[in-house]
Amino acid sequence: MLALQGDVREHARVLSDLGADVELVRRPNELTAVEGLVIPGGESSVIDKLSRAFGMQRPIRDAIAAGMPMYGTCAGLILLADRITDGIQGQETFGGLDVVVRRNAFGSQLESFETDLDVPALGDPPVHAVFIRAPLVEEVGSGVEPLARLADGRVVAVRHAQLLGTSFHPEVTGERRFHELFLDTVRAA
Repeated sequence: MLALQGDVREHARVLSDLGADVELVRRPNELTAVEGLVIPGGESSVIDKLSRAFGMQRPIRDAIAAGMPMYGTCAGLILLADRITDGIQGQETFGGLDVVVRRNAFGSQLESFETDLDVPALGDPPVHAVFIRAPLVEEVGSGVEPLARLADGRVVAVRHAQLLGTSFHPEVTGERRFHELFLDTVRAA
Protein backbone atom coordinates (compact mmCIF):
# COMPACT_ATOMS: atom_id res chain seq x y z
CA MET A 1 0.00 0.00 0.00
CA LEU A 2 1.56 3.29 -1.11
CA ALA A 3 1.15 5.39 2.03
CA LEU A 4 2.28 8.86 0.99
CA GLN A 5 -1.19 10.48 0.96
CA GLY A 6 -4.82 9.54 0.41
CA ASP A 7 -7.30 6.98 1.68
CA VAL A 8 -4.70 4.47 2.83
CA ARG A 9 -6.63 3.19 5.88
CA GLU A 10 -9.72 2.32 3.86
CA HIS A 11 -7.74 0.20 1.38
CA ALA A 12 -5.70 -1.40 4.15
CA ARG A 13 -8.89 -2.44 5.94
CA VAL A 14 -10.37 -4.08 2.81
CA LEU A 15 -7.11 -5.88 2.01
CA SER A 16 -6.70 -7.07 5.61
CA ASP A 17 -10.29 -8.30 5.66
CA LEU A 18 -9.46 -10.34 2.55
CA GLY A 19 -6.52 -11.95 4.36
CA ALA A 20 -3.66 -9.95 2.82
CA ASP A 21 -0.62 -8.88 4.82
CA VAL A 22 -0.64 -5.11 4.37
CA GLU A 23 2.62 -3.18 4.48
CA LEU A 24 2.72 0.61 4.30
CA VAL A 25 5.19 1.73 1.65
CA ARG A 26 6.83 5.16 1.88
CA ARG A 27 10.46 4.41 0.97
CA PRO A 28 12.18 2.46 -1.81
CA ASN A 29 13.41 -0.30 0.52
CA GLU A 30 9.81 -0.88 1.67
CA LEU A 31 8.69 -1.33 -1.95
CA THR A 32 11.11 -4.24 -2.38
CA ALA A 33 9.38 -6.03 0.51
CA VAL A 34 5.92 -6.21 -1.15
CA GLU A 35 4.52 -8.32 -3.98
CA GLY A 36 1.90 -5.80 -5.14
CA LEU A 37 1.07 -2.15 -4.58
CA VAL A 38 -2.21 -0.28 -4.17
CA ILE A 39 -2.03 3.40 -5.09
CA PRO A 40 -4.94 5.02 -3.22
CA GLY A 41 -7.21 7.88 -4.05
CA GLY A 42 -6.18 11.28 -2.79
CA GLU A 43 -4.65 14.16 -4.71
CA SER A 44 -2.67 12.91 -7.70
CA SER A 45 -0.41 15.97 -7.92
CA VAL A 46 0.45 15.69 -4.21
CA ILE A 47 1.18 11.95 -4.45
CA ASP A 48 3.35 12.69 -7.51
CA LYS A 49 5.34 15.37 -5.64
CA LEU A 50 5.71 13.22 -2.52
CA SER A 51 6.80 10.20 -4.58
CA ARG A 52 9.64 12.30 -5.99
CA ALA A 53 10.52 13.82 -2.61
CA PHE A 54 10.69 10.35 -0.99
CA GLY A 55 12.66 8.87 -3.89
CA MET A 56 9.77 6.58 -4.85
CA GLN A 57 9.01 7.62 -8.44
CA ARG A 58 11.82 5.68 -10.17
CA PRO A 59 11.44 2.55 -7.99
CA ILE A 60 7.69 2.44 -8.68
CA ARG A 61 8.27 2.89 -12.41
CA ASP A 62 10.88 0.12 -12.28
CA ALA A 63 8.49 -2.15 -10.35
CA ILE A 64 5.79 -1.60 -12.97
CA ALA A 65 8.26 -2.40 -15.75
CA ALA A 66 9.30 -5.56 -13.87
CA GLY A 67 5.67 -6.73 -13.69
CA MET A 68 4.67 -5.92 -10.12
CA PRO A 69 0.86 -5.95 -9.82
CA MET A 70 -0.61 -2.56 -8.97
CA TYR A 71 -4.11 -1.25 -8.40
CA GLY A 72 -4.87 2.46 -8.56
CA THR A 73 -8.14 4.05 -7.47
CA CYS A 74 -9.06 7.58 -8.52
CA ALA A 75 -5.75 9.45 -8.06
CA GLY A 76 -4.02 6.07 -8.29
CA LEU A 77 -5.55 5.53 -11.74
CA ILE A 78 -4.25 8.95 -12.80
CA LEU A 79 -0.76 8.00 -11.59
CA LEU A 80 -0.79 4.68 -13.48
CA ALA A 81 -1.86 6.34 -16.74
CA ASP A 82 0.75 6.91 -19.43
CA ARG A 83 -0.85 10.27 -20.24
CA ILE A 84 -3.07 12.74 -18.37
CA THR A 85 -5.00 15.81 -19.38
CA ASP A 86 -5.70 18.72 -17.06
CA GLY A 87 -2.68 17.93 -14.89
CA ILE A 88 -1.05 20.75 -13.01
CA GLN A 89 2.13 22.16 -14.54
CA GLY A 90 4.98 19.68 -14.16
CA GLN A 91 2.76 16.83 -12.97
CA GLU A 92 4.12 13.40 -13.83
CA THR A 93 2.76 9.88 -13.64
CA PHE A 94 4.31 6.49 -12.96
CA GLY A 95 2.81 5.22 -16.21
CA GLY A 96 2.27 1.66 -17.30
CA LEU A 97 -1.36 1.84 -18.42
CA ASP A 98 -1.70 2.82 -22.09
CA VAL A 99 -4.57 5.20 -21.41
CA VAL A 100 -5.28 8.91 -21.41
CA VAL A 101 -6.97 10.01 -18.18
CA ARG A 102 -8.62 13.38 -17.49
CA ARG A 103 -8.27 14.60 -13.91
CA ASN A 104 -11.41 15.86 -12.15
CA ALA A 105 -13.42 14.97 -15.27
CA PHE A 106 -16.76 15.33 -13.48
CA GLY A 107 -16.03 18.63 -11.76
CA SER A 108 -15.52 19.64 -8.17
CA GLN A 109 -16.36 17.79 -4.97
CA LEU A 110 -19.91 19.14 -5.30
CA GLU A 111 -20.36 17.10 -8.50
CA SER A 112 -19.42 13.84 -6.78
CA PHE A 113 -21.96 11.07 -7.40
CA GLU A 114 -22.82 7.40 -6.94
CA THR A 115 -24.06 4.89 -9.50
CA ASP A 116 -24.29 1.17 -10.12
CA LEU A 117 -21.99 -0.30 -12.78
CA ASP A 118 -22.11 -3.57 -14.63
CA VAL A 119 -18.65 -5.14 -14.46
CA PRO A 120 -18.78 -8.39 -16.45
CA ALA A 121 -15.34 -9.47 -15.19
CA LEU A 122 -16.73 -9.42 -11.63
CA GLY A 123 -20.17 -10.89 -12.35
CA ASP A 124 -23.33 -10.00 -10.46
CA PRO A 125 -24.44 -7.96 -8.62
CA PRO A 126 -23.54 -4.58 -10.15
CA VAL A 127 -20.79 -2.59 -8.45
CA HIS A 128 -22.02 0.39 -6.42
CA ALA A 129 -19.47 3.04 -7.37
CA VAL A 130 -18.67 6.32 -5.63
CA PHE A 131 -17.05 9.03 -7.79
CA ILE A 132 -15.34 11.81 -5.78
CA ARG A 133 -13.60 14.45 -7.95
CA ALA A 134 -13.06 11.47 -10.20
CA PRO A 135 -10.94 11.05 -13.30
CA LEU A 136 -12.19 9.56 -16.56
CA VAL A 137 -10.42 7.28 -19.02
CA GLU A 138 -10.70 9.23 -22.28
CA GLU A 139 -8.63 6.95 -24.51
CA VAL A 140 -7.82 3.26 -24.19
CA GLY A 141 -4.69 1.93 -25.88
CA SER A 142 -3.99 -1.40 -27.44
CA GLY A 143 -4.24 -4.31 -25.03
CA VAL A 144 -6.04 -2.34 -22.32
CA GLU A 145 -9.33 -3.95 -21.31
CA PRO A 146 -12.16 -1.63 -20.28
CA LEU A 147 -13.81 -3.30 -17.26
CA ALA A 148 -16.61 -0.83 -16.54
CA ARG A 149 -18.39 1.98 -18.32
CA LEU A 150 -20.95 4.55 -17.29
CA ALA A 151 -24.38 4.35 -18.91
CA ASP A 152 -23.20 6.78 -21.60
CA GLY A 153 -20.25 4.51 -22.51
CA ARG A 154 -17.44 6.44 -20.84
CA VAL A 155 -14.74 4.14 -19.39
CA VAL A 156 -14.23 4.19 -15.61
CA ALA A 157 -12.28 0.96 -14.93
CA VAL A 158 -9.47 -0.70 -16.88
CA ARG A 159 -7.03 -3.58 -16.70
CA HIS A 160 -3.85 -4.36 -18.58
CA ALA A 161 -1.59 -7.25 -17.65
CA GLN A 162 -0.73 -6.71 -13.97
CA LEU A 163 -2.24 -3.21 -13.71
CA LEU A 164 -5.78 -2.38 -12.61
CA GLY A 165 -7.36 1.05 -12.31
CA THR A 166 -10.73 2.47 -11.28
CA SER A 167 -12.01 6.05 -11.43
CA PHE A 168 -14.14 5.37 -8.37
CA HIS A 169 -13.60 4.28 -4.77
CA PRO A 170 -14.75 0.70 -4.05
CA GLU A 171 -12.95 0.85 -0.70
CA VAL A 172 -15.49 3.33 0.70
CA THR A 173 -18.63 1.33 -0.16
CA GLY A 174 -17.64 -2.09 1.12
CA GLU A 175 -17.16 -3.36 -2.43
CA ARG A 176 -14.36 -5.94 -2.26
CA ARG A 177 -14.32 -7.57 -5.69
CA PHE A 178 -11.79 -5.19 -7.27
CA HIS A 179 -9.42 -5.81 -4.36
CA GLU A 180 -10.01 -9.56 -4.77
CA LEU A 181 -9.16 -9.23 -8.47
CA PHE A 182 -5.97 -7.36 -7.51
CA LEU A 183 -5.02 -10.02 -4.96
CA ASP A 184 -5.64 -12.74 -7.58
CA THR A 185 -3.20 -10.90 -9.83
CA VAL A 186 -0.64 -10.73 -7.02
CA ARG A 187 -0.98 -14.46 -6.36
CA ALA A 188 -0.66 -15.27 -10.08
CA ALA A 189 2.53 -13.19 -10.33
